[in-house]
Amino acid sequence: MHDKDCIFCKIIRGELPSKKVYEDEQVYAFHDINPVAPVHVLIVPKKHIPSVHHLTPEDEQLVGHMFLVAKQIANELGVAPDENMNKGYRLVFNVGKDAGQTVFHLHLHLIGGRTMSWPPG
Repeated sequence: MHDKDCIFCKIIRGELPSKKVYEDEQVYAFHDINPVAPVHVLIVPKKHIPSVHHLTPEDEQLVGHMFLVAKQIANELGVAPDENMNKGYRLVFNVGKDAGQTVFHLHLHLIGGRTMSWPPG
């Protein structure tokens, strides 16, 4: 279930510090240590999965759960859009080194609190 050398597995196990935002039996969410916006939270499954590219059909429910947790956190941290879709946030999975993935444990970035530009990166 965990990789003994994975930094996110160590955070989930409490071996490394983090600023926890949310936790349940499936995921752990915490503030990114190098935020790119006023709100930058990582939503990490407790199951060690290296990337989106390593997902299997049995992970489908887990990934859906990650998105619902992101919505809840966005509401709690005040970046969710209003009824006119003002404000908002970005959800990002980086998959592989060329896409900017630096920790090879699946994680969903929730980024908000500022205006985003397109295209990213």
